[in-house]
Amino acid sequence: MTNAQSQPRVGVLLPTRELAMTGEFSAAPLLDFAQQAEELGFDSLWTGDSLLARPRLDPLVVLAAVAAATSRVTIGTAAITAVLRPPLIGANMVASLDQVARGRLTLGVGAGFPVPQTEEEFEQLGIPFTGRAGRLDDTVALWRAAWASRAGGEPDFTGRHAVGRGLDRLPPPATPQGPPIWLASSDTPRVLARVAERYDGWMPFLPTPEAYAAGWQRIGELAAERGRPEGAITGAFYATINVNPDRQRAEEELEEYVQHYYGRPLGFMAQIQAYGNGTAEECAQWLAGYVRAGARHLVIRIGSLQPATQLKEIAEVLVPALRRLA
Repeated sequence: MTNAQSQPRVGVLLPTRELAMTGEFSAAPLLDFAQQAEELGFDSLWTGDSLLARPRLDPLVVLAAVAAATSRVTIGTAAITAVLRPPLIGANMVASLDQVARGRLTLGVGAGFPVPQTEEEFEQLGIPFTGRAGRLDDTVALWRAAWASRAGGEPDFTGRHAVGRGLDRLPPPATPQGPPIWLASSDTPRVLARVAERYDGWMPFLPTPEAYAAGWQRIGELAAERGRPEGAITGAFYATINVNPDRQRAEEELEEYVQHYYGRPLGFMAQIQAYGNGTAEECAQWLAGYVRAGARHLVIRIGSLQPATQLKEIAEVLVPALRRLA
């Protein structure tokens, strides 16, 4: 879908959850992290979203501060559970953030990780957990209708789960038609079809490059069948790594991180998510497998409760090595 010869872009996740796990809720360390990442040459900065399951500062608020504190790096959500916010309010908040960021925003959106804690979030907000994928698609469709309405699009939207009238009264985003929206998801046939039909990117965390390659190829086939142009969909990838010259220490720290984050062992989580650890060169080699499989924008989550300590090594050793391999 995107140019197979292009160099991969590499972004890093802001440690909103990691700081929260250590009892730190100040925004200052996040802004320091963001500014350092920009200075080190990362292409993008991302933040996750959770209300009760994995609490942290709100992603849209954090990204507004990050946008004001940076000038070049793009910003994004990886990923925002869009349906936890009323669709009209979400459309306005995202457009406002894109204005603050001067068009540097990309939205990774997800339907919600299928675990009991996420179900509790939905329940407390009065949102049905079943049917959440269709609700997400409707929310995104309303957002896009709102953002297009100022340029002559229809001012009203009616979907199965979302309705909006007078959408042209909402402030527009800085990006014409709105920021790109990537689906943070798995590789099930239904998900791949949704990406091919209606999203601007695919951002899974699949545990093997082979699974990524198969999913990406299928998206390309389905997108072509639907008449979408070449390059319309970005192949992204979300990976968790721990970089340390001491390989055993890297694995031990990643195990500790996963246990704190999910309450489950690394061996279990590695069956459903992508985890790499070892030296910077070893992690680059592992990530290069996904680039060869089609990924063109990597979102790196540093699997450590002290992620800033690995930022420089990743930027100065891992990223150049990855691009040489790619």
